[in-house]
Amino acid sequence: MADTFNYRIDHHGSLVRPAGLVPGDPESVAAAVREAVVYQRGLRCTVVTDGDFPREDFRGAVLDGVTGFRRTDETAPDGLVRWVAESLPKAGGPLLGDRAAQLAEQTVIAPKVSLPSPAYLAATTYQPGLGVSSARELGEALAEIVQAEIALLVTQGVRLIQLNNPLLLAQTGTEPAPGGALSFEDALAVDALAVRLDERPEGVRIGVAPGWAAPAAVDRARAERMYAAIPADRWVLPFDQGAAAETDLVRALPEERDFCLGVVDATRPELEDIDTVMSRIDPLEEFVDLEDAAVAPSRGFADVAARPLLTAEDQRRKLVLVETIARYCWGNEF
Repeated sequence: MADTFNYRIDHHGSLVRPAGLVPGDPESVAAAVREAVVYQRGLRCTVVTDGDFPREDFRGAVLDGVTGFRRTDETAPDGLVRWVAESLPKAGGPLLGDRAAQLAEQTVIAPKVSLPSPAYLAATTYQPGLGVSSARELGEALAEIVQAEIALLVTQGVRLIQLNNPLLLAQTGTEPAPGGALSFEDALAVDALAVRLDERPEGVRIGVAPGWAAPAAVDRARAERMYAAIPADRWVLPFDQGAAAETDLVRALPEERDFCLGVVDATRPELEDIDTVMSRIDPLEEFVDLEDAAVAPSRGFADVAARPLLTAEDQRRKLVLVETIARYCWGNEF
């Protein structure tokens, strides 16, 4: 991709919430987002997000804005509060479009928005007997909503949109993990519906983050099927553990596909050794063009607002390291 350098220094979107943020208070949230924009600009990120500050967790971008779902008192195995679908979802208006437009007004750096993928939401909220006939039907209804939101976000000046589906990568393994209420094939079909746009304006990227960790061993055919089925512009892949499976996921990418490598671990405060990181990245040039690549942390720093993975200072140090790694890879082309 000719303009990948515009998005070289990426991050997943969620940031550690500031101590003074008052959830639910629009003025407090707006002030925190303004400060976050300045913060990201100072760290020389090439994308800017709202830090997910207005939301309880990374799913809220959709769940907070549609009908048909009920929040339960249960906690799922992944630690998230469980929601269930009681009817097919309907959106009463834009999910993030208004806030995204405000974000775009605050910076010339590319605004980025992250959304939960419709397949992920369907796989984790479908429950038989509650009013929806199948997880696939639920996923397709969500895909229609997400696709419409993506189209709106693009008109509002957003240039990078990322769909998060933490379940997909585990299903590309030689011993595939369960994918919740959706089969692997249905999950691919649903997420493919969401990212299809008739036109891609110049400079716009739609990316997919299919998981925060590579499987123990990659089934090359299943990985290739994932990449081929979902027509994303960018794949956001874990690359922070030095595992062979991480390299195999990159090796399976279609030619000239834009990709972003999660090169630092967003779950631990210790900083990675730059020489070690570069020793993992450099061999990739044998089978991919690093001009199509970007770098980022391995995942969001606070995909759940009340459960940040690092302190604010450790987050800053990790983002600085990502910027340094980018300069080791591509010089000062930012």
